[in-house]
Amino acid sequence: MITTLAILLSLSGGIAATPAASDNQVDVALVLAVDMSGSMDIEEAQVQRLGYVEALRHPDFINAVKGGLTGRITISYFEWAGSVNETSVVDWHLIEDADDAGVFADQLASRPVFTRRGTSISNAIFFGSKLLAANPYQGMRRVIDVSGDGPNNLGPPVDPARNTAVADGIIINGLAILIRPSGSAVALDRYYADCVIGGPGSFVLPVHKPEDFSVAIRQKLVMEVSRRQQMKRVIPAQATPASDCMIGEKLRPGFLDRVYPELEK
Repeated sequence: MITTLAILLSLSGGIAATPAASDNQVDVALVLAVDMSGSMDIEEAQVQRLGYVEALRHPDFINAVKGGLTGRITISYFEWAGSVNETSVVDWHLIEDADDAGVFADQLASRPVFTRRGTSISNAIFFGSKLLAANPYQGMRRVIDVSGDGPNNLGPPVDPARNTAVADGIIINGLAILIRPSGSAVALDRYYADCVIGGPGSFVLPVHKPEDFSVAIRQKLVMEVSRRQQMKRVIPAQATPASDCMIGEKLRPGFLDRVYPELEK
């Protein structure tokens, strides 16, 4: 009897330690949604791209990946402006070590850099959500990482797009690029905190100088993979928004009349 009980206990322990979904599970499924709108000159766009390439190859990022529960993540990348540039998509890669990250970074580095007109954060969120739905791996957390240098001014309003993604269990974080003043009444990092990010532990990280891109992107990726958020520059979401989430649309003459006549001006 004792022997039989011991065998049963050992079998049950083995089953508990190796769940059926483990081969398909990753710590985080991360979509990098990167702004390449025309308000960013080509030099800034190149610096931003290089920042992602360097961050993906950095030991801090690799160590954060290895330090997770499963020790692996999946990651994808695309660029957007007034619409999503689907030719920019680097599809899902499984990252477990420096070699995996290097392959992804090499693919990213090989793509041409160019900017386009308009800023549609909402379209970026919708596209990122579709990528997550098509991810072949099961992420314990699903994250869309949105970088941008201006408020939403094309496509659907941004806060309903954010709310839909968050209701689906997606976390949205932001990198607010503040190199050039936007001219709006609310700072862009505050706008991102109020109107763009959402989900448990979501945050905004501001960038004020081109030379800060690389470090800021690396810190953001490490935070997203490891869930560490003890940084002075992180801006959390507020319960009571201070920003007008339609400020970008209102700065475009006639936009509300043409697309959203039901909204009050």
